Amino acid sequence: MSFPAAVLGTGQTHHVAKRGDVSMAGMCREAIDRALADSGLTMADIDAIVIGKAPDMFEGMMMPELYLADALGAPGKPLLRVHTAGSVGGSTACVAANMVQGGVHEKVLAIAWEKQSESNAMWALSIPVPFTMPVGAGAGGYFAPHVRSYIRRSNAPLHVGAMVAAKDRRNGAKNPHAHLKQGDKTVEEVLASQVLWDPIRFDETCPSSDGACAVVIGGEESAAAVEASGKKVGWIHATAMRTEPLAYAGRDQVNPQAGQDAAKALWAQAGITDPLAEIDAAEIYVPFSWFEPMWLENLGFAAPGDGWKLTDKGETEIGGTLPVNPSGGVLSSNPIGASGMIRFAEAAKQVMGRAGDYQVENARKALGHAYGGGSQYFSMWVVGSERP
Repeated sequence: MSFPAAVLGTGQTHHVAKRGDVSMAGMCREAIDRALADSGLTMADIDAIVIGKAPDMFEGMMMPELYLADALGAPGKPLLRVHTAGSVGGSTACVAANMVQGGVHEKVLAIAWEKQSESNAMWALSIPVPFTMPVGAGAGGYFAPHVRSYIRRSNAPLHVGAMVAAKDRRNGAKNPHAHLKQGDKTVEEVLASQVLWDPIRFDETCPSSDGACAVVIGGEESAAAVEASGKKVGWIHATAMRTEPLAYAGRDQVNPQAGQDAAKALWAQAGITDPLAEIDAAEIYVPFSWFEPMWLENLGFAAPGDGWKLTDKGETEIGGTLPVNPSGGVLSSNPIGASGMIRFAEAAKQVMGRAGDYQVENARKALGHAYGGGSQYFSMWVVGSERP
C-alpha cells in the first residue's frame, strides 16, 4: 500500500565558489532552516532525517554524518545516509519520499550538500580506483568521448551545446541562489571559449560550488495543513531509481539502459504516456551542455538522434514546449552532492508556484532528474500541483 506524499517546502543556500564564512554544519543548517520556514514547520515537527552527499574524497571529509548529526537536528530521530555518487541528491529525495509513501514517517527532512572548496573533485576523480576502470582526466575527460559519440550518431550541429549553455546561464541569472549569473552570455561567446576536453568548451562546463539544499516531505495530513494556509504543495506522483555497472561489454554510455529503464518506470507510475506533451517543466542534470539533448532522448522526450532538434528549435527555453532547467541547472550551480536534490527541489518549486522570476506559467507537472558515477546511477521524480 502506498500513501500520498508531497513536498511541503524547499530551502537552498546561495551557491558560490567558496563559503569560507561557514562550516559544513552551518551551511547545511542554512538550507534546513529555509526549508522548514518554507514549509511552516519547526525541527520538532520532523520525524526522520535523510542525508546525502557525493563521494567523501570530493571534499576531504570521511563520513561527515557522524559529526553533523547534532547540527542537522538528528538527535533522538532516525538518521539515514544515502550515497549514489553524483545522483545522490536525487536519490536522497526519493528515499525520503518513499519513507512517507510507505507510512513509516509523516514528515521527513532530506538534506544534501557539497563544500568543494575544501578539497578537489578533479583530483578525487583522477586517482586509481581498485577493480574499476580509471577515469584519469576528471569528469570532463570521462564524458567527452560520449559527447563526441553522440554528435557523430545524431549529426547534431556543433552550436547546439553552446545554445544549451547560453540558455541555462540566462536562466541562472534570474535565480537568486545560482552560483553563475551570466544573463548576457551569447552562443557566440560560448563557441569562442577555450576547448577543455574536445568538444566540451569552458563555457559549456559546470562550475565547482559550495552549497546545500533541503526538502521537507510530508504525508496527506501535513500537506492538507499547508494547503489550508493558502500555499500549494508539490504532490509526488512517481519516483524511480535504477543502476548499471560502470563497464560491461556492449554498454551504451550515450543512452544508458539504466536511465531508459528508470524513465520508463517513472512515466508508468505517474500515468504519463506522452512525456513531451504532459510535462510542463524539467530540471535535468546537465553538467556539460551536450547532456541536455542526450538526456532528452534517454528520458523519452525525443527519439534517439532527435534530442538536439528540440534544443535547436528553442523548445527547451522558458516558454517553449518543454522548458529545461529554468533555474539555470547544474551549468549555473554545482555543489555536487546537492545538485541532484536541487533539480528535485526546483521541479517542486515550479508546481508549487514558488519559482519567482523563472516560474514557468501554469506548470502542473514537472520532472526532477539526477545521474551519477559514469552515467550509471539514475534517480528521478515527477511532482504535480494536483494530488495524484
